[in-house]
Amino acid sequence: MIKFPKKQSDLAEKIDNGAGFTKWRDWRWQLKHSIRSISSFETLTGIQFDKDKRQELEATVAQFPLSITPYYLSLIEKDDYQNDPIFLQSFADPRELVVQKWEREDPLHEDKDSPVEGLTHRYPDRVLFHVSNICSMYCRHCTRKRKVGDVDSIPNKNQIRKGIDYIRNTPSVRDVLLSGGDPLMLDDDYLDWILTELRRIEHVEIVRIGSRMPVVLPYRVTDDLVLMLKKHHPVWLNTHFNHPRELTHASRTALAKLADAGIPLGNQSVLLAGVNDCPRLMKTLVQKLVYSRVRPYYLYQCDLSEGLTHFRTPVGKGIEILESLIGHTSGFSVPTYVIDAPGGGGKIPIMPNYLLSWSPNKVVLRNYEGVITTYREPEQYHNPGCDGTCEECTLQLKFADAEERNAIGIEKLLSEWDETYSLTPEDNERIGRRNE
Repeated sequence: MIKFPKKQSDLAEKIDNGAGFTKWRDWRWQLKHSIRSISSFETLTGIQFDKDKRQELEATVAQFPLSITPYYLSLIEKDDYQNDPIFLQSFADPRELVVQKWEREDPLHEDKDSPVEGLTHRYPDRVLFHVSNICSMYCRHCTRKRKVGDVDSIPNKNQIRKGIDYIRNTPSVRDVLLSGGDPLMLDDDYLDWILTELRRIEHVEIVRIGSRMPVVLPYRVTDDLVLMLKKHHPVWLNTHFNHPRELTHASRTALAKLADAGIPLGNQSVLLAGVNDCPRLMKTLVQKLVYSRVRPYYLYQCDLSEGLTHFRTPVGKGIEILESLIGHTSGFSVPTYVIDAPGGGGKIPIMPNYLLSWSPNKVVLRNYEGVITTYREPEQYHNPGCDGTCEECTLQLKFADAEERNAIGIEKLLSEWDETYSLTPEDNERIGRRNE
């Protein structure tokens, strides 16, 4: 039986129930009272730093601002705060000021792949739409640390319209991911307007929202918000739980509201040293997520953003975690482990190797237990081939249902209807000598 924490910390209990204090569950009150200074943190938690440590922390906050919701602060276990996963994700660490030469402000080149301000178009059929650059909490492992603390970071309607116009004029875009910052920092009416405008574009089939609100400020998921989102189906929501301790009663209530409204839920965790780099912990997390009707979607290798070296693990740790999940829990509980390629290459899935060898007649496989087995290939197989003319295909995909063929990369090399047989970098020296 899945077990969840029975209650919040003493701080939350005291504020939630004590002295008739009734605004704890008001998300706007939570935002107004977010902890943004070292001194406020010390006052509320009772944790005290010596003079030298405080100076280091103040220097860190000057570069990468601090913001923690009272709710999320209340989850910190003060007796062992140095190892507490809530503390490590939310509170400043002087190691953030140590920037390695391979770290970048924008390691994923989101800004370079931006045809209009606030919109990133990297994959053929989908775009990332930055509708807010502020969050209710500043995660210390944020890949967009370059934007943390920006002022006036809610784009106005004129800015948003530029992104909407680009989507309207780009028929290949069928999937729009609203991101930020956090889209749920917008008021319901503003978010409703954005969703309404997107729904007016015929080729936009799916709208997704990426939000950490269910984790750090679950009271934002109000009945009014859920009713508004429900009007715009199909709407998906991906959130960002990194540790089982984050799945509190308040968070699970927020998730239940969204799931009951028919909103498919996914989770994107980041592998963080000292926070969740443990196979047993990650198995607990994914199982609790599934119990709460949240599909584990991605497990990210920590990006090469500035000041994140202390959070990064070897890729081998992620493979070890996958080995502890595949076969050991339900398949839909296993996230896809990805490296978001530096330079804008996109998400690259990383998997343990289960295909050991193959011949024209057999493939040799191993399972999660280490059992080695074979699979017999068919003796007779007629490859239907493909010349790209779906209306003549015997597989009966009607032409109206088939998207336009526009293969790139490896798909292009494998296709039979494209004559490309090699992909060569533009700066290849050998080709350069030929041209000379």
